[in-house]
Amino acid sequence: MTTWTPEDFALLDDAYSLALTAGDRPGPGVEIGMAVVDGGLYVRAYRGVRSRWYRAAREHGHGRIELGGVTRDVSFATGLEPPAGLDAAFAGKYGPVSDALVASPQARAATVRIDPAT
Repeated sequence: MTTWTPEDFALLDDAYSLALTAGDRPGPGVEIGMAVVDGGLYVRAYRGVRSRWYRAAREHGHGRIELGGVTRDVSFATGLEPPAGLDAAFAGKYGPVSDALVASPQARAATVRIDPAT
């Protein structure tokens, strides 16, 4: 697994959200909130595992993210146990709205770790 660089973390810290595209299809991605925990970048599908982008991320295993004018090729890890502190990281970044968007059992089940492509 490749790790994020300090420059990447600076972009992630400054950004409110990112655009995520799963697979190789062109066009704009879905805008989504993210959180960093223990050096890992995580997103959640608020609609759970039935979410279109979550299913595409699980099926393809790769895609890209865009934030701050920068595009990165990435890989997706799904079906994982969320790390301790992820709920707190989302709450710290997004405040009370995080409860409605990413703290439900459905959203927790649709946690995705995003790693830089190798």
